Amino acid sequence: MSQKLERKYGLFTAICMVVGIVMGSGVFFKAQTILDKSNGNIPIGVLAWFIGGCIMMVCLMTFSFMAQKYERVNGLVDYAETTVGPKYGYMTGWFTATIYFPSMTAALAWLTARYTMEFITSVNPSFPMLIPVSEGGCLIGPECIVLTLFFLCTVYVINAISPKIAGKLQTSTTIIKLIPLAAMSIIGIIYGLYHQTLQENIMITQATTNASSNPLLASVCATAFAYEGWIIAVTINSEIKDSKKTLPRALIIGGIIIITTYVLYFLGVSGAASKEDLINKGATLAYTNIFGGFLGNVLNLFVAVSCLGTCNGLMLGCTRSMYALASRDSGPNPSLYKQVDNHTNVPTNSALFALLVIVFWLVYFYFSNLAGLWSGPFVFDCTELPVLSIYMMYIPIFIQWIKKEKDENIFRRVIMPVLAIAGCLFMTIASVLAHGEACIWYIIVYIAIMAIGLLLYKKKK
Repeated sequence: MSQKLERKYGLFTAICMVVGIVMGSGVFFKAQTILDKSNGNIPIGVLAWFIGGCIMMVCLMTFSFMAQKYERVNGLVDYAETTVGPKYGYMTGWFTATIYFPSMTAALAWLTARYTMEFITSVNPSFPMLIPVSEGGCLIGPECIVLTLFFLCTVYVINAISPKIAGKLQTSTTIIKLIPLAAMSIIGIIYGLYHQTLQENIMITQATTNASSNPLLASVCATAFAYEGWIIAVTINSEIKDSKKTLPRALIIGGIIIITTYVLYFLGVSGAASKEDLINKGATLAYTNIFGGFLGNVLNLFVAVSCLGTCNGLMLGCTRSMYALASRDSGPNPSLYKQVDNHTNVPTNSALFALLVIVFWLVYFYFSNLAGLWSGPFVFDCTELPVLSIYMMYIPIFIQWIKKEKDENIFRRVIMPVLAIAGCLFMTIASVLAHGEACIWYIIVYIAIMAIGLLLYKKKK
């Protein structure tokens, strides 16, 4: 058994990791939420996408500075360990291995299945389902659950057997998901300008029942989760060729692509139909107006591909999580989890641990969030609330960077980290305000899991 991962990913794959993981299902449907929360105000919606993107970029750029100096096995763990200390690096890695990556991976496998089922039933309404579509068959039906397990096992096998194929899947799904986004951005804006709908929607404010008392803040909160996921790209820094140059470039280029795409897509959707129709009938009406009924239904297939790409990227990071700890001779049974298969160049035992934890979160997600078979205590959104803790865990890293890296210029050492800290605080507050009491139950679970990790912590000899 080899104990070192090979450098096999180039700049293009790294960019696709950043873009492909962030652009999941949220980019297609957050436009509807923004329209509701902004009271139908298009300029506020565009500003919200821009502010949310700027928060992502300042955090992303600060980590890109670290990527130029620190490199070992797992970017985020490397940065936490070098700036704050070995124990904090370990706890950060334990969190991503047991909560952050697996909970989101489970949800994305389900989303891939959901939108695949919606596409099938839109093309063939007579498709036999044990639970009818009108009763949520596409959401929680047995067919959807079986398909969820299929997609989950597929991306696991791909990442566990051939990381090169996993990289190619990431690049191909990223390119595929950009097709409808680019088409709606370009054609939607042209269509809106030609038919005057874009100008009218910008000038007229449409009141909505879902409008927020603070439309800009609520809209930025809605963008927060659409921009989440970019940190996963740094988990493969030890597998990127010339990582200290390639990874910072990938982070910055990927971030610019994401922000530009989100803003243009929102404008394209806003120009493809009247504001009243977009608010009352849904943002997907824009596709039907421009591309017709059939191509409008094909949107669900593109969303499924988009979610599959995000799920693949999450799985890629998830399977390396325990390896990142074991390579430091820390955590449970390091000698077991740091083994790398000579033929596949994959940490097989680490990948198997990841699969088991993902299944745990999938079961929780299904029974509490989807089927609603239990309610009350310990029910929380496991797809969004981990954001609450990941941004809080960034803050000590940024503070220590400011304290330690005195050889850096003021822009890299002070200005960007301070802006990143402000962005992290905003994301934390946004999560608390959005989820209320559920945050308490999540924090209890978070503390319990982190306490287990602390008990398993081993100092490197």
